[in-house]
Amino acid sequence: MASQDDTISSARQFRRFALVVCLVGVAVQLALTAYYLGMGHKATPHDVPVGLAAPAAKRAAIVELLERDGVFEVRDYANAVDLQTGIKRREVYGGVDASAPQPHLYLAGAAGPAAANLLRTTYTAVTGQQAAEQLTALAEQGDTVTVAQARLLATPPPVSDVVPLPADDVSGASLGFLTQALALGGTIASIGLGRLIPRTRRSWKRGLGHLVTLIVYALGSAAVVLWSMGWFGVGVGADRWEMLGIFALVSLAITASTAGAVALLGPGGALIGALYFTVGTVISGASILPEFLPPFGRVLGENLPTGAGVQAVRDNLYFPAAPIGPHLLVLGLYAGLGCLLVLVTNLLPNRGDRVSEVELEVRDRIEGNEHREPVPISSVIS
Repeated sequence: MASQDDTISSARQFRRFALVVCLVGVAVQLALTAYYLGMGHKATPHDVPVGLAAPAAKRAAIVELLERDGVFEVRDYANAVDLQTGIKRREVYGGVDASAPQPHLYLAGAAGPAAANLLRTTYTAVTGQQAAEQLTALAEQGDTVTVAQARLLATPPPVSDVVPLPADDVSGASLGFLTQALALGGTIASIGLGRLIPRTRRSWKRGLGHLVTLIVYALGSAAVVLWSMGWFGVGVGADRWEMLGIFALVSLAITASTAGAVALLGPGGALIGALYFTVGTVISGASILPEFLPPFGRVLGENLPTGAGVQAVRDNLYFPAAPIGPHLLVLGLYAGLGCLLVLVTNLLPNRGDRVSEVELEVRDRIEGNEHREPVPISSVIS
């Protein structure tokens, strides 16, 4: 039963409370709108890594053309085979083999439709412009072209998708949806545990129980995501055990770091999980590639559990030759530090042998809970 102090006893109090709620809601909406639009309303590519296999006589002109406006960052490969290997390892999003009389574009649709479309559009425009320039030069010289030359100039430039998206994920949006589900589910689970665990006394047993619960939830969460993916044909050809492990690590990184923040800071630490969902999913690289984000968003996104998780899942699904160690390291650090905080905060001395959250102590005293013994003020402060 709430005390009289907790009730709104006048219209004036109600108006003040309603005004504060409205102002906070509007401020949060303004901040999120500015953030979302700032990150994604005009996604501009910066230093998108592309490969080039070209003889020395052609290389300088091609590199100058690609790197002119800072859109692409060119990396050299000896031949078309090495270029395709680099694409499969996700060293580059695609590249051009200019060693033959007619250039050939190789790309990876699974790395991100935005990058693939950018490469395809740029390649088509450049080759079309070069063909037009050749025809103009021949016309100015009064030369004629053979039928074979005309066909060659009119033929659409060859494009090969080395790592295409699967037919069941033609837009490449599945990773974004999966990340949102993991982030939201992990946040809700962390908040729920944050309300449940403090109802027991702080001890190493409570810390161990909290930790085991986080791990069990991570495994269950990963299994559910993996199971639901199969309903829509996403990731059917991937190694199921590897995917289970990665999803579990992503989930544990989110829930453990949130739980650690709650253990260290109190209920306000749950905001960490909310930030993963509201802020982290936008810059995770699932819907907007890192090279299309502002520099701040790119660096932050790659070092959050959502961003590292997206890159690890994408590599495991579509680029098995790509190294995912750095992404797993980020996830492991979040998971490990979060679990460590949960254990340490439960092992710290507590003179009153009470629960660690002041909030429950104060609330119980206000509500007049007769089932709990009176609490000395010293134990509340501790």
